[in-house]
Amino acid sequence: MNYGPDCDPLATLDQPDRATLSVYARGRDYHDVIKGKLKHLAQGLVARAGGDVKVFVDTAPVMEKPLAMAAGIGWQGKHSVVVSRSHGNWLFLGIIYTTLALEADAAEIDHCGSCTRCMSACPTAAFPQPYVLDSRRCISYLTIEHAGPIDRALRPLLGNRVFGCDDCLAVCPWNKFAVVGREAKLAAKAENRAPELADFLALDEAAFRQRFTASPIKRTGHARFMRNVLIAAGNAAGSKAADHLRIAIASHLQSTDATVRGAAVWALHRLDPTAFNAMRPDALAAETDPAVRGEWQEAIVQP
Repeated sequence: MNYGPDCDPLATLDQPDRATLSVYARGRDYHDVIKGKLKHLAQGLVARAGGDVKVFVDTAPVMEKPLAMAAGIGWQGKHSVVVSRSHGNWLFLGIIYTTLALEADAAEIDHCGSCTRCMSACPTAAFPQPYVLDSRRCISYLTIEHAGPIDRALRPLLGNRVFGCDDCLAVCPWNKFAVVGREAKLAAKAENRAPELADFLALDEAAFRQRFTASPIKRTGHARFMRNVLIAAGNAAGSKAADHLRIAIASHLQSTDATVRGAAVWALHRLDPTAFNAMRPDALAAETDPAVRGEWQEAIVQP
């Protein structure tokens, strides 16, 4: 299913007071939307031809991308994502398994050629070679799947990306054939196009769950999301929004979650080194978590 955006997905990257959300996370949770459509399609298949069916939408250890290539939908690009000659790379993949004997379509071949735009666009150099993704450096992995602190060396490279990353997708030349997605439920909600970092910093856990009801962002959890937002706030140093964001991060220095506290310490040092140095002695005396203590100490050596 095509989910092509109706605007430049990277437009907010140069707005440090705003948060950048991956295109796929700006609307309803695609798992729910596509699974419902797959079930409807599968039921029609059974009604017409019988057999057993089971549907998957990124919810089981199923190799969607190689199967999509074998089915002729597209090829796996150098950024590891399936690319279609008809739709570019803004695609969700859903699968129906069936016991019916179906005629196979011709497999798609690779059409990347010598192009390496996706690899060059990666902010964290997560592609050591074509078709190979190092998830340890991938912003999508780090902001969604990775638990705990994010590597200090990578934090400045995240910019204001607080959930996912679309850089490698957005620059693919095959997107010249892409069209805007037609599924209304997957369209970007107005409040998710260029949300303010300060508003996100004000979300407690209950408010976070309410704000992202029926959104894939809810799956990452409040603490992990807040870690990302705090890093984005720290990356706003030198901007007009810095003072406002510095005030907004203050409450997170007392968070019960060590990862959130650590990210708040890092953000404070980036935005206000003077306040950081003033608070450091008392904070070190009171802090018991080794990782957070490390943030108070490391920030002096590695600003």
